[in-house]
Amino acid sequence: MENYATKILSQSGNVPLKLIHGHFATNHSHVNCYLDMTTLKTRQSEAELAAQALVGHYVATTIVDTILCLDGTQIIGAFLAQELNREGFVSINEHQTIYVITPEHDANGQMIFRDNLQPMVRDKHVLILTASVTTGISVRKAMECVQYYGGTTVGACAIFSALEQVENVPIQSVFGPSDVPDYATYANHDCPMCKANQKVDALVNGYGYSKL
Repeated sequence: MENYATKILSQSGNVPLKLIHGHFATNHSHVNCYLDMTTLKTRQSEAELAAQALVGHYVATTIVDTILCLDGTQIIGAFLAQELNREGFVSINEHQTIYVITPEHDANGQMIFRDNLQPMVRDKHVLILTASVTTGISVRKAMECVQYYGGTTVGACAIFSALEQVENVPIQSVFGPSDVPDYATYANHDCPMCKANQKVDALVNGYGYSKL
């Protein structure tokens, strides 16, 4: 993409986030700003900083058995599990440790767990971790998946969230709308950039972008 990238820092001043303004299409909406979290999800030092920023939103009395990672956030999830253990979080797992898992998607886009992973969800307290929340559809699907396999969603967190909650579950995030004040998301059929004949720069999802 030729659009110019800028970088902002979290309120703590530690976690970096790259912003690229333009016209982007996600699976569920159009957005005017692509949040590039590539290094946050792949660079050890940045993933650890993100986990440290997220753990501060929780209290030591919360029970977390499993972290369900969406959008390629497994490395952040591993560090988050480490931080939760360090902060004295309670787990009912046999070995007093936290599982870090990611769902599989079937041909219809539904989240599923194979038999070997289902015990890590069934009767467990599950914390959902994702890269960004715009419409809340992916988080809602994850919550439904957890419920289907017999688990309980105890919280949801993200690097960036445009929403404060999904299905009455608060979304804790490192960055929010106040950090990216010009961020906007639109329904696919009601996008002002499309109406102004502004071409789509790229297709984006939690794994990255594909230029058009």
